[in-house]
Amino acid sequence: MSGEDTEALLDALDRIDARLHDEQAYLTDLDSRVGDADHGNNLARGISAVTEKRDDLAEMELDEAVKTVGTTLVSEVGGAAGPLYGGSIMSASQTLDGGLDAESALAFAEAYREKLTERGGARPGDKTMVDAVTPAVHTFQRAIEEDDLPPIDALAKAVDAARRGVAYTVPLRASKGRASYLGLRAVGHRDPGATSTLFILEELLATATDRAGEASVTDAYADDAVARDGASETPADANADGAEDA
Repeated sequence: MSGEDTEALLDALDRIDARLHDEQAYLTDLDSRVGDADHGNNLARGISAVTEKRDDLAEMELDEAVKTVGTTLVSEVGGAAGPLYGGSIMSASQTLDGGLDAESALAFAEAYREKLTERGGARPGDKTMVDAVTPAVHTFQRAIEEDDLPPIDALAKAVDAARRGVAYTVPLRASKGRASYLGLRAVGHRDPGATSTLFILEELLATATDRAGEASVTDAYADDAVARDGASETPADANADGAEDA
């Protein structure tokens, strides 16, 4: 049976599913300017295939569930995005075999970035999703290891870094993929892969923030219950306790 980590993954997948469908036309329009005009449609189809497996995922441990997400994306997402997203997720999933904490989250992020650059051959500045992933992962690493921030705060900084990375792609000429054949015509447009990466990271942050808020509310209710139990003691109860002590 799954635990809280898998439940968090399912919450995130629901959010990502909704976001990618909301942004489907926008991502496809971006891709029509620099690519095959299929990025938004491919991702929407892929995430739909993932969420259709929700019941199965709910029964898995986190690493197995994440690996299944990856294999589904590889098989369902066309174009370059399927192998890049899905294959990298599959490879990185093994870092989560002990569950999710700051250390494993960082290990997953680093493994994902490494596999992504290895598979696609892209580097920062090539106008690809790597321009969002690389600054996000490096920022997350510094926030965890050097600044000793809580994971959710580190993730917020990573999202900001990814957002800047997306903006950074606008004036670039592409060096990889179909966009590389467009020359100056690719200049002035966001990279669709970097943009979809940002959307996914934003939904991961929203999920983490919501779940942290729910946990805080639960703790507050528990504290209030303890306080109410203590306050409900009657004078007779107090006198009886005192008599027993005597």
